[in-house]
Amino acid sequence: MNVPGQGSETTFKSLGVETKGMIESGLTEDGSLDFKGNPAIKSKSGGWRSASVLLANQGLATLAFFGVGVNLVLFLTRVLHQDVAEAANNVSKWTGTVYIFSLIGAFMSDSYWGRYLTCAVFQVIFILGLVLLALASWLVLVKPADCGDEVIECAPATVAGTSAFYAAIYLIAFGNGGYQPAVATFGPDQFDDNDPDEAHSKVVFFTYFYFALNGGSLVSNTVLAYYENAGRWALGFWASAASAIAALLLFLAGKRRYRHFRPCGNPLTRISQVLVAAARKCHVPPSPQPADLYELAGKQSAIAGSRKILHSDDFRFLDKAATATAEDWAADGGPDPWRLCTVTQVEEVKCVLKLIPIWVCTIMYSAVFTQMSSLFVEQGDKMDTRLGGFHVPPSSMSVFDILSVLLLIVLYQRALARTAGRGLSDLRRIGAGLALAGLAMVAAGLVEGARLARVAAPDRASSLSILWQAPQYALIGASEAFVYVGQLEFFNGQAPDGLKSLGSSLCMASMSFGNYMSSMLVLVVADLTAKDGGLGWIPANLNLGHLDRFFFLLAALTAADLVVYLFCSTWYKRIRLEPSIRATPESLNP
Repeated sequence: MNVPGQGSETTFKSLGVETKGMIESGLTEDGSLDFKGNPAIKSKSGGWRSASVLLANQGLATLAFFGVGVNLVLFLTRVLHQDVAEAANNVSKWTGTVYIFSLIGAFMSDSYWGRYLTCAVFQVIFILGLVLLALASWLVLVKPADCGDEVIECAPATVAGTSAFYAAIYLIAFGNGGYQPAVATFGPDQFDDNDPDEAHSKVVFFTYFYFALNGGSLVSNTVLAYYENAGRWALGFWASAASAIAALLLFLAGKRRYRHFRPCGNPLTRISQVLVAAARKCHVPPSPQPADLYELAGKQSAIAGSRKILHSDDFRFLDKAATATAEDWAADGGPDPWRLCTVTQVEEVKCVLKLIPIWVCTIMYSAVFTQMSSLFVEQGDKMDTRLGGFHVPPSSMSVFDILSVLLLIVLYQRALARTAGRGLSDLRRIGAGLALAGLAMVAAGLVEGARLARVAAPDRASSLSILWQAPQYALIGASEAFVYVGQLEFFNGQAPDGLKSLGSSLCMASMSFGNYMSSMLVLVVADLTAKDGGLGWIPANLNLGHLDRFFFLLAALTAADLVVYLFCSTWYKRIRLEPSIRATPESLNP
Protein backbone atom coordinates (compact mmCIF):
# COMPACT_ATOMS: atom_id res chain seq x y z
CA MET A 1 0.00 0.00 0.00
CA ASN A 2 1.35 3.41 -0.88
CA VAL A 3 1.01 5.37 2.33
CA PRO A 4 1.15 9.11 1.68
CA GLY A 5 3.39 11.25 3.83
CA GLN A 6 2.03 14.38 5.44
CA GLY A 7 1.23 16.99 2.82
CA SER A 8 2.31 14.61 0.05
CA GLU A 9 -0.21 15.91 -2.48
CA THR A 10 0.99 19.46 -1.99
CA THR A 11 4.58 18.29 -2.24
CA PHE A 12 3.87 16.48 -5.52
CA LYS A 13 2.18 19.51 -7.05
CA SER A 14 4.88 21.91 -5.91
CA LEU A 15 7.48 19.47 -7.22
CA GLY A 16 5.90 19.55 -10.66
CA VAL A 17 5.87 23.34 -10.65
CA GLU A 18 9.47 23.39 -9.48
CA THR A 19 10.56 20.99 -12.22
CA LYS A 20 8.90 23.12 -14.88
CA GLY A 21 10.50 26.19 -13.40
CA MET A 22 13.89 24.55 -13.49
CA ILE A 23 13.60 23.80 -17.18
CA GLU A 24 12.43 27.32 -18.01
CA SER A 25 15.07 29.05 -15.87
CA GLY A 26 17.99 26.91 -17.04
CA LEU A 27 18.43 25.11 -13.73
CA THR A 28 19.62 21.52 -13.57
CA GLU A 29 16.84 18.96 -13.27
CA ASP A 30 18.63 16.49 -11.03
CA GLY A 31 18.54 18.65 -7.91
CA SER A 32 22.25 19.53 -7.91
CA LEU A 33 23.36 22.64 -6.03
CA ASP A 34 25.96 25.34 -6.62
CA PHE A 35 28.73 26.17 -4.16
CA LYS A 36 26.37 28.45 -2.19
CA GLY A 37 23.76 25.71 -1.75
CA ASN A 38 21.30 27.11 -4.30
CA PRO A 39 19.86 25.12 -7.25
CA ALA A 40 22.59 24.92 -9.87
CA ILE A 41 22.29 26.87 -13.14
CA LYS A 42 23.38 24.77 -16.12
CA SER A 43 25.22 27.53 -17.95
CA LYS A 44 27.21 28.57 -14.86
CA SER A 45 28.10 25.23 -13.33
CA GLY A 46 29.12 21.68 -14.06
CA GLY A 47 29.55 20.24 -17.53
CA TRP A 48 32.89 19.54 -19.17
CA ARG A 49 34.42 22.78 -17.91
CA SER A 50 34.21 21.56 -14.30
CA ALA A 51 34.85 17.95 -15.22
CA SER A 52 38.05 18.93 -17.06
CA VAL A 53 39.41 20.53 -13.89
CA LEU A 54 38.74 17.29 -12.02
CA LEU A 55 40.38 15.25 -14.79
CA ALA A 56 43.52 17.40 -14.58
CA ASN A 57 43.42 17.10 -10.78
CA GLN A 58 43.22 13.32 -11.11
CA GLY A 59 46.15 13.23 -13.54
CA LEU A 60 48.41 15.27 -11.23
CA ALA A 61 47.38 13.30 -8.11
CA THR A 62 48.03 10.02 -9.93
CA LEU A 63 51.45 11.25 -11.04
CA ALA A 64 52.22 11.97 -7.37
CA PHE A 65 50.93 8.63 -6.13
CA PHE A 66 52.71 6.44 -8.67
CA GLY A 67 55.87 8.50 -8.24
CA VAL A 68 56.01 6.63 -4.92
CA GLY A 69 54.37 3.34 -5.85
CA VAL A 70 56.16 2.58 -9.10
CA ASN A 71 59.57 2.01 -7.48
CA LEU A 72 58.49 1.14 -3.95
CA VAL A 73 59.52 -2.50 -4.27
CA LEU A 74 63.02 -1.44 -5.36
CA PHE A 75 63.25 1.13 -2.54
CA LEU A 76 62.45 -1.63 -0.05
CA THR A 77 65.11 -3.98 -1.46
CA ARG A 78 67.85 -1.47 -2.23
CA VAL A 79 67.45 1.11 0.55
CA LEU A 80 65.80 -0.87 3.38
CA HIS A 81 67.58 -4.14 2.40
CA GLN A 82 64.49 -6.38 2.36
CA ASP A 83 64.50 -9.62 0.34
CA VAL A 84 62.34 -10.08 -2.76
CA ALA A 85 59.42 -11.96 -1.19
CA GLU A 86 59.27 -9.61 1.83
CA ALA A 87 59.38 -6.50 -0.37
CA ALA A 88 56.73 -7.87 -2.75
CA ASN A 89 54.45 -8.66 0.20
CA ASN A 90 54.99 -5.23 1.77
CA VAL A 91 54.08 -3.54 -1.52
CA SER A 92 50.95 -5.70 -1.80
CA LYS A 93 49.94 -4.90 1.78
CA TRP A 94 50.55 -1.18 1.28
CA THR A 95 48.64 -1.05 -2.00
CA GLY A 96 45.83 -3.04 -0.40
CA THR A 97 45.69 -0.57 2.48
CA VAL A 98 45.47 2.35 0.04
CA TYR A 99 42.29 0.95 -1.43
CA ILE A 100 40.75 -0.27 1.83
CA PHE A 101 40.94 3.34 3.02
CA SER A 102 38.69 4.18 0.06
CA LEU A 103 35.78 2.77 2.07
CA ILE A 104 36.37 5.44 4.73
CA GLY A 105 36.44 8.20 2.14
CA ALA A 106 33.28 6.87 0.50
CA PHE A 107 31.47 6.70 3.84
CA MET A 108 32.33 10.28 4.80
CA SER A 109 31.44 11.51 1.31
CA ASP A 110 28.03 9.82 1.11
CA SER A 111 27.05 10.35 4.73
CA TYR A 112 28.36 13.62 6.12
CA TRP A 113 30.94 15.70 4.26
CA GLY A 114 29.84 15.50 0.65
CA ARG A 115 32.18 14.95 -2.32
CA TYR A 116 33.95 18.34 -2.36
CA LEU A 117 35.01 18.50 1.29
CA THR A 118 36.05 14.84 1.29
CA CYS A 119 38.31 15.40 -1.74
CA ALA A 120 39.90 18.48 -0.16
CA VAL A 121 40.56 16.96 3.28
CA PHE A 122 42.10 13.73 2.00
CA GLN A 123 44.29 15.55 -0.54
CA VAL A 124 45.80 17.55 2.34
CA ILE A 125 46.58 14.29 4.18
CA PHE A 126 48.07 12.91 0.96
CA ILE A 127 50.41 15.92 0.65
CA LEU A 128 51.54 15.62 4.28
CA GLY A 129 52.53 11.99 3.67
CA LEU A 130 54.48 12.86 0.52
CA VAL A 131 56.36 15.70 2.22
CA LEU A 132 57.24 13.44 5.17
CA LEU A 133 58.51 10.72 2.80
CA ALA A 134 60.65 13.21 0.87
CA LEU A 135 62.13 14.61 4.11
CA ALA A 136 62.80 11.15 5.57
CA SER A 137 64.53 9.99 2.38
CA TRP A 138 66.56 13.18 2.02
CA LEU A 139 67.69 13.54 5.63
CA VAL A 140 67.81 9.98 7.02
CA LEU A 141 67.28 7.01 4.69
CA VAL A 142 69.22 7.56 1.45
CA LYS A 143 72.75 7.60 2.90
CA PRO A 144 75.14 8.13 1.20
CA ALA A 145 73.44 10.39 -1.33
CA ASP A 146 72.29 8.73 -4.57
CA CYS A 147 72.64 5.23 -3.10
CA GLY A 148 70.29 2.40 -4.04
CA ASP A 149 71.13 2.60 -7.74
CA GLU A 150 72.46 -0.99 -8.05
CA VAL A 151 76.03 0.38 -7.65
CA ILE A 152 76.21 2.35 -4.40
CA GLU A 153 74.87 0.39 -1.44
CA CYS A 154 72.82 2.26 1.15
CA ALA A 155 73.73 2.23 4.83
CA PRO A 156 71.41 0.19 7.08
CA ALA A 157 68.30 2.19 7.94
CA THR A 158 67.88 3.44 11.50
CA VAL A 159 64.79 2.65 13.57
CA ALA A 160 63.76 6.32 13.42
CA GLY A 161 64.22 6.43 9.65
CA THR A 162 62.26 3.22 9.09
CA SER A 163 59.46 4.45 11.38
CA ALA A 164 59.26 7.77 9.51
CA PHE A 165 59.18 5.89 6.19
CA TYR A 166 56.26 3.67 7.19
CA ALA A 167 54.38 6.57 8.79
CA ALA A 168 54.79 8.52 5.53
CA ILE A 169 53.70 5.80 3.11
CA TYR A 170 50.64 4.96 5.21
CA LEU A 171 49.68 8.64 5.40
CA ILE A 172 49.94 8.59 1.60
CA ALA A 173 47.77 5.46 1.57
CA PHE A 174 45.14 7.10 3.80
CA GLY A 175 45.07 10.36 1.84
CA ASN A 176 44.98 8.88 -1.65
CA GLY A 177 42.60 6.09 -0.66
CA GLY A 178 40.06 8.46 0.88
CA TYR A 179 40.27 10.90 -2.04
CA GLN A 180 39.82 8.45 -4.91
CA PRO A 181 36.15 7.33 -4.51
CA ALA A 182 35.02 10.89 -3.83
CA VAL A 183 36.62 12.37 -6.96
CA ALA A 184 35.48 9.39 -9.08
CA THR A 185 31.89 10.27 -8.08
CA PHE A 186 32.29 14.05 -7.98
CA GLY A 187 33.20 14.06 -11.68
CA PRO A 188 29.98 12.37 -12.88
CA ASP A 189 28.02 14.68 -10.54
CA GLN A 190 28.90 17.53 -12.94
CA PHE A 191 26.48 16.10 -15.53
CA ASP A 192 22.66 16.11 -15.32
CA ASP A 193 21.10 12.64 -15.62
CA ASN A 194 17.87 14.17 -16.95
CA ASP A 195 19.57 15.97 -19.85
CA PRO A 196 20.20 13.48 -22.72
CA ASP A 197 23.42 15.19 -23.84
CA GLU A 198 24.82 15.47 -20.34
CA ALA A 199 23.75 11.91 -19.50
CA HIS A 200 25.85 10.65 -22.43
CA SER A 201 28.77 12.81 -21.29
CA LYS A 202 28.46 11.25 -17.85
CA VAL A 203 29.13 7.79 -19.29
CA VAL A 204 32.01 9.08 -21.41
CA PHE A 205 33.53 10.76 -18.33
CA PHE A 206 34.58 7.41 -16.85
CA THR A 207 36.68 6.67 -19.92
CA TYR A 208 38.42 10.05 -19.79
CA PHE A 209 38.85 9.69 -16.03
CA TYR A 210 40.86 6.54 -16.53
CA PHE A 211 42.68 8.18 -19.44
CA ALA A 212 43.76 11.02 -17.09
CA LEU A 213 44.82 8.49 -14.47
CA ASN A 214 47.06 6.71 -16.95
CA GLY A 215 48.38 10.00 -18.34
CA GLY A 216 49.67 10.85 -14.87
CA SER A 217 51.07 7.34 -14.50
CA LEU A 218 52.95 7.71 -17.78
CA VAL A 219 55.06 10.57 -16.40
CA SER A 220 55.75 8.87 -13.06
CA ASN A 221 56.60 5.56 -14.74
CA THR A 222 59.12 7.17 -17.09
CA VAL A 223 60.65 10.39 -15.76
CA LEU A 224 60.31 9.81 -12.00
CA ALA A 225 61.09 6.10 -12.28
CA TYR A 226 64.31 6.92 -14.14
CA TYR A 227 65.59 9.33 -11.49
CA GLU A 228 64.59 7.06 -8.61
CA ASN A 229 66.20 4.01 -10.22
CA ALA A 230 69.39 6.07 -10.52
CA GLY A 231 69.36 6.60 -6.74
CA ARG A 232 67.86 10.10 -6.75
CA TRP A 233 65.00 9.01 -4.52
CA ALA A 234 64.48 12.28 -2.67
CA LEU A 235 64.22 14.21 -5.95
CA GLY A 236 61.51 11.83 -7.18
CA PHE A 237 59.56 12.10 -3.93
CA TRP A 238 59.80 15.91 -3.86
CA ALA A 239 58.49 15.98 -7.45
CA SER A 240 55.55 13.83 -6.33
CA ALA A 241 54.81 16.23 -3.45
CA ALA A 242 54.91 19.22 -5.83
CA SER A 243 52.50 17.49 -8.21
CA ALA A 244 50.06 16.74 -5.36
CA ILE A 245 50.17 20.37 -4.20
CA ALA A 246 49.45 21.56 -7.77
CA ALA A 247 46.54 19.09 -7.94
CA LEU A 248 45.01 20.47 -4.73
CA LEU A 249 45.37 24.11 -5.80
CA LEU A 250 43.74 23.33 -9.15
CA PHE A 251 40.91 21.49 -7.39
CA LEU A 252 40.23 24.42 -5.05
CA ALA A 253 40.35 26.90 -7.96
CA GLY A 254 37.31 25.22 -9.55
CA LYS A 255 35.11 25.58 -6.45
CA ARG A 256 32.68 28.16 -7.85
CA ARG A 257 31.70 26.04 -10.88
CA TYR A 258 31.21 22.63 -9.28
CA ARG A 259 27.79 21.03 -8.86
CA HIS A 260 27.11 19.39 -5.53
CA PHE A 261 24.68 16.95 -3.95
CA ARG A 262 23.95 16.98 -0.27
CA PRO A 263 25.04 13.89 1.67
CA CYS A 264 22.23 11.41 2.34
CA GLY A 265 23.04 10.49 5.94
CA ASN A 266 24.50 7.37 7.46
CA PRO A 267 23.69 4.38 5.20
CA LEU A 268 24.59 1.92 7.98
CA THR A 269 21.55 3.08 9.96
CA ARG A 270 19.23 2.67 6.96
CA ILE A 271 20.59 -0.80 6.17
CA SER A 272 20.34 -1.85 9.83
CA GLN A 273 16.73 -0.70 10.00
CA VAL A 274 15.80 -2.89 7.02
CA LEU A 275 17.54 -5.96 8.46
CA VAL A 276 16.03 -5.46 11.94
CA ALA A 277 12.54 -4.80 10.55
CA ALA A 278 12.69 -7.90 8.33
CA ALA A 279 13.94 -10.03 11.25
CA ARG A 280 11.19 -8.79 13.57
CA LYS A 281 8.58 -9.86 11.02
CA CYS A 282 10.25 -13.11 9.99
CA HIS A 283 6.93 -14.98 10.44
CA VAL A 284 4.93 -12.39 8.47
CA PRO A 285 4.51 -13.31 4.79
CA PRO A 286 5.60 -10.46 2.50
CA SER A 287 2.87 -8.67 0.58
CA PRO A 288 2.38 -10.58 -2.71
CA GLN A 289 1.70 -7.38 -4.64
CA PRO A 290 4.42 -4.68 -4.82
CA ALA A 291 1.71 -2.02 -4.74
CA ASP A 292 0.79 -3.16 -1.21
CA LEU A 293 4.28 -2.51 0.16
CA TYR A 294 4.92 0.65 2.16
CA GLU A 295 6.22 3.64 0.23
CA LEU A 296 5.76 7.41 0.42
CA ALA A 297 3.28 8.79 -2.08
CA GLY A 298 4.43 11.17 -4.78
CA LYS A 299 7.97 11.43 -6.11
CA GLN A 300 9.75 12.32 -2.87
CA SER A 301 11.94 9.59 -1.42
CA ALA A 302 12.23 8.92 2.31
CA ILE A 303 16.01 9.14 1.84
CA ALA A 304 16.90 12.82 1.48
CA GLY A 305 18.55 13.60 -1.84
CA SER A 306 17.86 10.15 -3.30
CA ARG A 307 15.53 9.05 -6.08
CA LYS A 308 12.98 6.32 -5.45
CA ILE A 309 13.98 2.80 -6.44
CA LEU A 310 11.34 0.60 -8.04
CA HIS A 311 10.54 -2.77 -6.47
CA SER A 312 12.44 -5.88 -7.61
CA ASP A 313 11.68 -9.57 -7.04
CA ASP A 314 15.15 -10.40 -5.68
CA PHE A 315 15.65 -11.23 -1.98
CA ARG A 316 11.90 -11.28 -1.31
CA PHE A 317 12.43 -11.99 2.39
CA LEU A 318 13.58 -8.35 2.76
CA ASP A 319 10.15 -7.21 1.54
CA LYS A 320 8.91 -8.12 5.02
CA ALA A 321 10.50 -4.84 6.18
CA ALA A 322 8.10 -2.93 3.88
CA THR A 323 5.05 -5.08 4.71
CA ALA A 324 2.88 -3.04 7.08
CA THR A 325 1.31 -4.59 10.18
CA ALA A 326 -0.70 -3.08 13.04
CA GLU A 327 2.37 -3.07 15.32
CA ASP A 328 4.48 -0.98 12.93
CA TRP A 329 3.05 2.41 13.82
CA ALA A 330 4.44 4.66 16.54
CA ALA A 331 2.35 6.56 19.09
CA ASP A 332 2.43 9.73 16.97
CA GLY A 333 0.81 7.88 14.05
CA GLY A 334 3.99 7.64 11.95
CA PRO A 335 5.82 4.41 11.11
CA ASP A 336 8.41 3.01 13.51
CA PRO A 337 11.59 3.10 11.35
CA TRP A 338 12.89 -0.07 13.05
CA ARG A 339 9.72 -1.98 12.13
CA LEU A 340 8.56 -0.50 8.81
CA CYS A 341 10.77 0.75 5.96
CA THR A 342 9.93 2.12 2.54
CA VAL A 343 10.38 0.12 -0.66
CA THR A 344 13.25 2.45 -1.64
CA GLN A 345 15.06 1.74 1.62
CA VAL A 346 14.58 -2.02 1.16
CA GLU A 347 15.73 -1.86 -2.47
CA GLU A 348 18.86 0.04 -1.40
CA VAL A 349 19.85 -2.99 0.68
CA LYS A 350 18.98 -5.34 -2.19
CA CYS A 351 21.20 -3.31 -4.53
CA VAL A 352 24.17 -3.73 -2.19
CA LEU A 353 23.57 -7.50 -1.91
CA LYS A 354 23.33 -7.88 -5.70
CA LEU A 355 26.58 -6.00 -6.25
CA ILE A 356 28.60 -8.22 -3.90
CA PRO A 357 28.96 -11.31 -6.20
CA ILE A 358 30.19 -9.16 -9.12
CA TRP A 359 32.56 -7.36 -6.78
CA VAL A 360 33.97 -10.62 -5.37
CA CYS A 361 34.73 -11.84 -8.90
CA THR A 362 36.92 -8.78 -9.54
CA ILE A 363 39.21 -9.52 -6.56
CA MET A 364 41.11 -12.21 -8.45
CA TYR A 365 41.75 -9.74 -11.26
CA SER A 366 43.25 -7.28 -8.78
CA ALA A 367 45.54 -10.04 -7.45
CA VAL A 368 46.82 -10.50 -11.01
CA PHE A 369 47.11 -6.76 -11.67
CA THR A 370 49.27 -6.12 -8.60
CA GLN A 371 52.01 -8.39 -10.01
CA MET A 372 52.86 -5.52 -12.34
CA SER A 373 54.17 -3.41 -9.43
CA SER A 374 55.90 -6.26 -7.61
CA LEU A 375 56.97 -9.52 -9.27
CA PHE A 376 57.04 -8.08 -12.80
CA VAL A 377 59.54 -5.46 -11.55
CA GLU A 378 61.64 -8.10 -9.78
CA GLN A 379 61.55 -10.25 -12.93
CA GLY A 380 62.72 -7.32 -15.06
CA ASP A 381 65.48 -6.53 -12.58
CA LYS A 382 67.01 -9.96 -13.38
CA MET A 383 66.98 -9.40 -17.17
CA ASP A 384 69.23 -7.53 -19.57
CA THR A 385 68.18 -3.90 -19.08
CA ARG A 386 70.57 -2.45 -21.65
CA LEU A 387 69.11 -0.63 -24.62
CA GLY A 388 72.10 0.68 -26.55
CA GLY A 389 73.97 2.82 -24.03
CA PHE A 390 70.88 3.30 -21.87
CA HIS A 391 69.71 1.16 -18.96
CA VAL A 392 65.94 0.70 -18.78
CA PRO A 393 64.61 0.98 -15.19
CA PRO A 394 62.61 -2.24 -14.57
CA SER A 395 59.62 -0.30 -13.22
CA SER A 396 59.55 1.80 -16.41
CA MET A 397 58.37 -1.22 -18.37
CA SER A 398 54.91 -0.41 -17.07
CA VAL A 399 54.90 2.30 -19.73
CA PHE A 400 53.74 -0.47 -22.09
CA ASP A 401 50.78 -1.01 -19.77
CA ILE A 402 49.95 2.70 -19.84
CA LEU A 403 50.35 3.07 -23.60
CA SER A 404 48.15 0.01 -24.09
CA VAL A 405 45.46 1.57 -21.92
CA LEU A 406 45.62 4.94 -23.66
CA LEU A 407 45.61 3.41 -27.15
CA LEU A 408 42.72 1.09 -26.39
CA ILE A 409 40.66 3.92 -24.88
CA VAL A 410 41.18 6.06 -28.00
CA LEU A 411 40.30 3.16 -30.33
CA TYR A 412 37.27 2.23 -28.25
CA GLN A 413 35.96 5.81 -28.28
CA ARG A 414 36.36 5.95 -32.07
CA ALA A 415 34.51 2.65 -32.40
CA LEU A 416 31.70 4.05 -30.26
CA ALA A 417 31.46 7.13 -32.47
CA ARG A 418 31.12 4.94 -35.57
CA THR A 419 28.46 2.71 -34.01
CA ALA A 420 26.39 5.56 -32.50
CA GLY A 421 27.47 4.68 -28.96
CA ARG A 422 26.63 0.97 -29.17
CA GLY A 423 29.61 -0.63 -27.45
CA LEU A 424 30.10 -3.47 -25.01
CA SER A 425 28.06 -3.25 -21.82
CA ASP A 426 29.95 -2.59 -18.60
CA LEU A 427 29.57 -6.22 -17.48
CA ARG A 428 30.84 -7.59 -20.81
CA ARG A 429 33.84 -5.28 -20.66
CA ILE A 430 34.75 -6.64 -17.22
CA GLY A 431 34.49 -10.19 -18.56
CA ALA A 432 36.71 -9.39 -21.54
CA GLY A 433 39.26 -7.85 -19.18
CA LEU A 434 39.36 -10.97 -17.00
CA ALA A 435 40.11 -13.11 -20.08
CA LEU A 436 42.95 -10.77 -21.13
CA ALA A 437 44.40 -10.86 -17.60
CA GLY A 438 44.67 -14.65 -17.81
CA LEU A 439 46.53 -14.31 -21.12
CA ALA A 440 48.89 -11.77 -19.53
CA MET A 441 49.86 -14.30 -16.86
CA VAL A 442 50.49 -16.94 -19.52
CA ALA A 443 52.76 -14.48 -21.35
CA ALA A 444 54.61 -13.64 -18.12
CA GLY A 445 55.15 -17.34 -17.43
CA LEU A 446 56.53 -17.97 -20.92
CA VAL A 447 58.89 -14.99 -20.63
CA GLU A 448 60.11 -16.20 -17.22
CA GLY A 449 60.81 -19.65 -18.66
CA ALA A 450 62.85 -18.08 -21.46
CA ARG A 451 64.65 -15.85 -18.95
CA LEU A 452 65.67 -18.80 -16.77
CA ALA A 453 66.94 -20.66 -19.84
CA ARG A 454 69.40 -17.83 -20.54
CA VAL A 455 70.89 -17.45 -17.07
CA ALA A 456 74.65 -18.07 -17.24
CA ALA A 457 75.28 -17.98 -13.48
CA PRO A 458 73.03 -17.72 -10.41
CA ASP A 459 74.48 -14.36 -9.40
CA ARG A 460 74.10 -12.78 -12.83
CA ALA A 461 71.10 -11.37 -14.66
CA SER A 462 69.72 -13.27 -17.63
CA SER A 463 70.87 -12.27 -21.11
CA LEU A 464 67.22 -12.08 -22.22
CA SER A 465 66.28 -8.47 -23.03
CA ILE A 466 63.85 -6.77 -20.69
CA LEU A 467 61.84 -5.73 -23.78
CA TRP A 468 60.43 -9.27 -23.85
CA GLN A 469 58.27 -8.16 -20.93
CA ALA A 470 56.39 -5.75 -23.22
CA PRO A 471 53.63 -8.24 -24.23
CA GLN A 472 52.69 -9.11 -20.64
CA TYR A 473 52.53 -5.41 -19.71
CA ALA A 474 50.50 -4.59 -22.84
CA LEU A 475 48.02 -7.40 -22.11
CA ILE A 476 47.64 -6.18 -18.53
CA GLY A 477 46.99 -2.69 -19.92
CA ALA A 478 44.33 -3.97 -22.32
CA SER A 479 42.63 -5.88 -19.52
CA GLU A 480 42.85 -2.81 -17.28
CA ALA A 481 41.11 -0.61 -19.84
CA PHE A 482 38.22 -3.06 -19.96
CA VAL A 483 37.97 -4.03 -16.29
CA TYR A 484 38.50 -0.75 -14.46
CA VAL A 485 36.52 1.50 -16.81
CA GLY A 486 33.75 -1.11 -16.79
CA GLN A 487 33.91 -1.30 -13.00
CA LEU A 488 33.70 2.48 -12.54
CA GLU A 489 30.71 2.71 -14.86
CA PHE A 490 28.97 -0.37 -13.43
CA PHE A 491 29.38 0.27 -9.70
CA ASN A 492 28.69 4.00 -9.97
CA GLY A 493 25.66 3.44 -12.20
CA GLN A 494 24.19 0.56 -10.21
CA ALA A 495 24.72 2.02 -6.73
CA PRO A 496 21.72 3.86 -5.23
CA ASP A 497 21.95 7.65 -5.02
CA GLY A 498 22.76 7.53 -1.31
CA LEU A 499 25.70 5.16 -1.91
CA LYS A 500 27.33 6.57 -5.06
CA SER A 501 30.76 7.04 -3.52
CA LEU A 502 30.52 3.57 -2.00
CA GLY A 503 29.90 2.26 -5.52
CA SER A 504 33.11 3.92 -6.72
CA SER A 505 35.00 2.65 -3.68
CA LEU A 506 34.05 -0.95 -4.50
CA CYS A 507 36.43 -0.77 -7.49
CA MET A 508 39.22 0.25 -5.13
CA ALA A 509 38.22 -2.18 -2.39
CA SER A 510 38.52 -5.05 -4.88
CA MET A 511 42.06 -3.84 -5.58
CA SER A 512 42.70 -3.84 -1.83
CA PHE A 513 41.51 -7.40 -1.29
CA GLY A 514 43.32 -8.45 -4.47
CA ASN A 515 46.58 -7.17 -3.04
CA TYR A 516 45.98 -9.02 0.21
CA MET A 517 45.15 -12.15 -1.81
CA SER A 518 48.38 -11.73 -3.79
CA SER A 519 50.36 -11.38 -0.58
CA MET A 520 48.74 -14.52 0.82
CA LEU A 521 49.36 -16.49 -2.40
CA VAL A 522 53.04 -15.48 -2.47
CA LEU A 523 53.51 -16.56 1.16
CA VAL A 524 51.61 -19.84 0.76
CA VAL A 525 53.29 -20.78 -2.54
CA ALA A 526 56.74 -19.85 -1.23
CA ASP A 527 56.18 -21.95 1.90
CA LEU A 528 54.65 -25.00 0.20
CA THR A 529 57.20 -25.17 -2.61
CA ALA A 530 60.22 -24.66 -0.32
CA LYS A 531 59.68 -27.85 1.67
CA ASP A 532 62.35 -30.57 2.01
CA GLY A 533 65.14 -27.99 1.91
CA GLY A 534 64.24 -26.65 -1.53
CA LEU A 535 64.33 -22.96 -2.42
CA GLY A 536 60.76 -22.93 -3.75
CA TRP A 537 59.23 -21.07 -6.66
CA ILE A 538 59.93 -17.55 -5.31
CA PRO A 539 63.32 -17.51 -3.54
CA ALA A 540 65.38 -14.42 -2.75
CA ASN A 541 67.39 -15.12 -5.92
CA LEU A 542 64.85 -15.56 -8.72
CA ASN A 543 67.49 -17.30 -10.84
CA LEU A 544 67.19 -20.29 -8.51
CA GLY A 545 63.37 -20.38 -8.49
CA HIS A 546 60.41 -21.06 -10.75
CA LEU A 547 58.47 -17.81 -10.94
CA ASP A 548 57.02 -19.07 -14.24
CA ARG A 549 55.03 -21.72 -12.37
CA PHE A 550 53.56 -19.06 -10.08
CA PHE A 551 52.43 -17.02 -13.09
CA PHE A 552 50.81 -20.11 -14.65
CA LEU A 553 49.02 -20.76 -11.34
CA LEU A 554 47.60 -17.23 -11.46
CA ALA A 555 46.45 -17.84 -15.04
CA ALA A 556 44.56 -20.98 -13.96
CA LEU A 557 42.93 -19.18 -11.01
CA THR A 558 41.88 -16.32 -13.30
CA ALA A 559 40.26 -18.78 -15.74
CA ALA A 560 38.26 -20.34 -12.88
CA ASP A 561 37.25 -16.87 -11.69
CA LEU A 562 36.04 -15.97 -15.19
CA VAL A 563 33.69 -18.99 -15.22
CA VAL A 564 32.15 -17.89 -11.90
CA TYR A 565 31.91 -14.28 -13.13
CA LEU A 566 30.01 -15.28 -16.26
CA PHE A 567 27.41 -17.01 -14.09
CA CYS A 568 27.08 -14.03 -11.72
CA SER A 569 26.82 -11.44 -14.50
CA THR A 570 24.10 -13.47 -16.23
CA TRP A 571 22.13 -13.63 -12.96
CA TYR A 572 22.47 -9.91 -12.21
CA LYS A 573 19.39 -7.67 -12.62
CA ARG A 574 19.91 -3.92 -12.96
CA ILE A 575 18.55 -1.27 -10.63
CA ARG A 576 15.37 0.51 -11.76
CA LEU A 577 14.97 4.12 -10.64
CA GLU A 578 11.86 6.22 -10.75
CA PRO A 579 12.59 9.17 -13.06
CA SER A 580 12.45 12.25 -10.87
CA ILE A 581 14.72 14.95 -9.56
CA ARG A 582 16.85 13.93 -6.63
CA ALA A 583 16.19 16.97 -4.47
CA THR A 584 12.72 18.34 -3.83
CA PRO A 585 12.04 22.03 -3.07
CA GLU A 586 11.66 21.01 0.57
CA SER A 587 15.02 19.22 0.68
CA LEU A 588 16.75 22.16 -0.98
CA ASN A 589 15.55 24.50 1.76
CA PRO A 590 14.96 22.38 4.86
